[in-house]
Amino acid sequence: MGTLEDIINPLNLNAAYKKVRRNRGCGGVDRMTVDGLLPYLKLHGGEIVRDLLDGRYMPCPVRRVEIPKDNGKMRQLGIPTAVDRVIQQAIAQVLTPMYEPQFADSSYGFRPKRGAHDAIRKCQEYLDAGYVWTVDMDLEKFFDTVNQSKLLEVLARTVKDGRVVSLISKYLRAGVVTCGRFEETTVGVPQGGPLSPLCANIILNELDHELERRGHRFVRYADDMVIFCKSKASARQTLEHIIPFIEGKLFLKVNREKTVVAYAGKIKFLGYGFYKGKKGFGMRVHAKSVAKMQAKVRELTDRRRLRTKEEWTKAQRLFVQGWVNYFKLADMANLTERTDEWMRRRIRMVFLKRWKRYSTKYRNLITLGLSEDDAKKIAASRKGVWHTAKCYEISRALPNDRLQRAGFEYFSTYYRSVHVA
Repeated sequence: MGTLEDIINPLNLNAAYKKVRRNRGCGGVDRMTVDGLLPYLKLHGGEIVRDLLDGRYMPCPVRRVEIPKDNGKMRQLGIPTAVDRVIQQAIAQVLTPMYEPQFADSSYGFRPKRGAHDAIRKCQEYLDAGYVWTVDMDLEKFFDTVNQSKLLEVLARTVKDGRVVSLISKYLRAGVVTCGRFEETTVGVPQGGPLSPLCANIILNELDHELERRGHRFVRYADDMVIFCKSKASARQTLEHIIPFIEGKLFLKVNREKTVVAYAGKIKFLGYGFYKGKKGFGMRVHAKSVAKMQAKVRELTDRRRLRTKEEWTKAQRLFVQGWVNYFKLADMANLTERTDEWMRRRIRMVFLKRWKRYSTKYRNLITLGLSEDDAKKIAASRKGVWHTAKCYEISRALPNDRLQRAGFEYFSTYYRSVHVA
């Protein structure tokens, strides 16, 4: 039995189907959703397995979609069909255990029992050891520029079953459909399928081991990488010497504008920043991540986007909890307190906007416990709702604990419950 037989093993395929179903996701070019997978696989599963064994299976092109990046540009994603996602997941489940022992210890992205927090802690460890000058590496349009021939060559060193290498090659060259038009894909790995993270780690593992061979300390999470050095001169020399390997041996392109040599306190890695404190280096939320969070809070407190109060509080609560859970390693007690004050003012502003009329405002404010004079004062105010939302009377009518009982989550409260010092 070869690797392909392991991939099409019913137990492996069933586990792949369950993983794809859990992840949900959009439909591909055939528009089949994951809800339609089970009946389709029951009807055609045997035929698909036979085609995979005989080498006749041809993947569908991926559907090209674009999502906005932080810098205003667009990131291109390739959405495989639901069936192809199952097959890709089945391949990844078999190949991952084969490659895990080969992957470098300083690689953290898309690997079992590793994550962004592990990568950030490793950065802190290097900084505390005195490696405070960094090469903040940026690979230009990495997923779109991977050399497919190089990737297949590296794959073939470990995957001895040529049928599996051929199948992966078909996925790489399946093409994309953009606005109804088919385009060939002779370079790159479509970002969006279960195979793309593993393929990224396989090709960049070559860079990891080259850095290890040269004695460098580094942390990589997918295509985000920081190399740590003890001096600015050493960091510059490291960058100068590693570029020829990246571009000449791996055929990737280094973005010269975004790749910089910088003191650790000036870099952004996985949304975090670093600072030198009395007890060593600490972690903080990078300013760009703060700005992105604030934009989301504005969106969540935009009356035009809101539906029912239950949907509003649920969306707000899930965002706050998710954001804090990701940044819980950072020292951000003051940030969360300031953000909560601003966010609560915006929430109160939404209530005022929703009440609209004088009579509705007056009635609701009386119900919330204000005196008739205070209720009239707020209801009749000609000042804007943003100004009014800061008034003492509104804070009495909608105090912090009342908003919390209504279902709103506070950054500071949740942060204190999960912060990891």
